[in-house]
Amino acid sequence: MIRTRAKYHLGQIVRHKKHPFRGVIFDVDPEFANTEEWYEAIPEENRPVKDQPFYHLLAENDQSYYVAYVSEQNLVADYSGEPVDHPDIPDLFGPFTDGAYPLHFQLN
Repeated sequence: MIRTRAKYHLGQIVRHKKHPFRGVIFDVDPEFANTEEWYEAIPEENRPVKDQPFYHLLAENDQSYYVAYVSEQNLVADYSGEPVDHPDIPDLFGPFTDGAYPLHFQLN
């Protein structure tokens, strides 16, 4: 069994390296766990490797809010100190504190 260690944690704010969006991590897959159709839709020269953590984000850009699925290689920590305004954040997290969001639910 291969062990994978995620670089980022739940409630942490991250930015995409190539695209202009940021978000709050609400789930992590130890390796790619989306559909092949989703993966194949990424241009081949931009496809991330599958054997790395993939993060589910409550994401935002200048125009909208959405859920994003992003490989670890395409993320960097966001140290701006600015909160994310995604409307679903209060469903999962407590108030923005010290640059991150504390979990608002119990993990199994």
